[in-house]
Formats: sequence, structure tokens, C-alpha cells
Amino acid sequence: MKLYPAIDIKGGRCVRLSQGMWDKATDYGDPLEMAQRWEADGAYYLHVIDLDAAFSGNFTNKNVIADLVQSVKVPVQMGGGVRTKEDIKIRLDEVGISRVILGTVAVDDPDLLEWALSRYGDRIVVGIDAKNGKVAIKGWVDATDVDAADFAVKMRDKGVSTVIYTDITKDGMMQGPNLEQTERIVKSTWMNLIASGGVSTLEDIRNVKGTGASGCVIGTALYDGAFTLKEAELAAK
Repeated sequence: MKLYPAIDIKGGRCVRLSQGMWDKATDYGDPLEMAQRWEADGAYYLHVIDLDAAFSGNFTNKNVIADLVQSVKVPVQMGGGVRTKEDIKIRLDEVGISRVILGTVAVDDPDLLEWALSRYGDRIVVGIDAKNGKVAIKGWVDATDVDAADFAVKMRDKGVSTVIYTDITKDGMMQGPNLEQTERIVKSTWMNLIASGGVSTLEDIRNVKGTGASGCVIGTALYDGAFTLKEAELAAK
């Protein structure tokens, strides 16, 4: 199972939010320094979220993220505020992101998703953010009645090969991931599923691997020193 150190960016800074709450942000410094740190520790891929764009739709952190991509050799997947063809083009063609994560737009605009898949193929990843098993959109603010596993099946049928499943209630809380829902989506789709949210111990990583997930995003636990990336990599093998 592959690990994806998370770099969440707000106001040009690397932060962690608790349960996606805007006013519960902990500042961890320069995103470029963090990217270089995780690369030096052996990261296979970086998981970058533009929180400002997720909430406002404006790509105000474009220069910071472009610099980050240029500063490391490992690939970067990125999400947050990707809602138009132009948003996708800028991130993939100009900024140099390896994979872009579509969240809200995958729910609201299936035509755009179809266009993106036809143009970029596996460079398009769909983020499934869920609360109580239901998909949430627009920076986790708006809940829907769409079942997360059912939505994953629809994405697979449209040609999406990778999804990132985040349980909002677990994110940043250091209380363990939602293993039941993660496994349910894996077994409903047999897609490449990257689990996100709640990993706080090495045992959590081993448990996520046991669900059949192909990857796992790790954030707060790394930043707070619960374990090192090297220790996490060993647990994921």
C-alpha cells in the first residue's frame, strides 16, 4: 500500500484542519519545506489540498503550489476548488500537477468529468468526501443524499480508476479511520482506493491496508510526530 503525506495549504501556509473546520487550523509552516521534508524521508507521492480554492473557488495559491511542484522530484496529486475545464488545464498543463482530484464537480457536472477523463485519463482522480456515509461537497459544507459507495460505483462505471475516500468526521481528529466504509467501497468497486482521514497510529495503517485500499493519506499524525514516514512505510508493506 502506498502512502501519501498530506500538505494542506491555506493562505500560502501548510496547515491542518480538524474535521475540515476553517477556524480550527494549526500552522505547520512553509509548504515547500514540508514537501522537501517528506521527499527526503522517502515519500512516493504527495497529496496537496488547496483549502482556499476549496472554499472560494479562487486559485490564490497557484504560485506557491507551482513552486512546490518544481521543488520536488516526486509526483503531486492535488485537489481543492477544481470546478471548470480551465481549472483542470491550469493545474495539469501549467502548474505541472501529476494528478488532479475532482470533488464537487464530479457530483454536480458529469459532463465535465467525462471531458476530463477523455482528455487526461488516469490523471483524473475523484475525491469522495463523506459524512455518515453520504457524499459532502463544496469544501465539505454541503451534505447530499448520495451514498458514498453507490457514488464510487458510478465513478468506476464512467472510467475513473482511482478514488480518494475521506471520512470528514475522522479527518484531523487522530481517532482512527473509518475502516468499515473504506472496505465497503473497496469491495463494491475493486477500484484503486486511497483512504484519507483519521490515521493516528501505525496499527491504523496496517488496518487500512487490510481493507484492500491501494493507498493511504497521512497528515496530522506525521506532523505531530506520532510516527515517522519511514515507520509508516514499513507498516504499509
